[in-house]
Amino acid sequence: MEDMTRRDALAFAAGLVAITVLPLPVLAAEETAMDEINKFVGGGEAAESGRVTLETPEIAENGNTVPLTVMVDSPMTADDYVKRVLIVADANPRPGVATFHFSPKSGVAEASTRMRLARTQNVIAVAELSDGSFHMAKSMVKVTIGGCGG
Repeated sequence: MEDMTRRDALAFAAGLVAITVLPLPVLAAEETAMDEINKFVGGGEAAESGRVTLETPEIAENGNTVPLTVMVDSPMTADDYVKRVLIVADANPRPGVATFHFSPKSGVAEASTRMRLARTQNVIAVAELSDGSFHMAKSMVKVTIGGCGG
């Protein structure tokens, strides 16, 4: 290279940092909702239905902001509590929506948020309990205006 100025060196370094930190376009096939769930479960037992309640609207007029509330029936004691809950939207380009972490000090295993949905799809909640078991609930949300570019 020619004589590199300090400004050129800083710009070059910033470019290298951006390349290593910023996500690059995915060249391989995108992860599916089942891939996300399998990573979450970690090869453990299949998730059972029950104990998890997932509240979503039946019809979302705008996919950009869809409310959801997830609740898990648990006493939240030191011996029996919810460790974490994964929320997945099975038709989104990136299916993992959120992961909530709990402890006995949380008092209740309940969380609310808003998510973006690309189109009509299933929203799935999988809860991991302190005994290593997994429980899940699923809810279909009909989206009339897409939120992820759809």
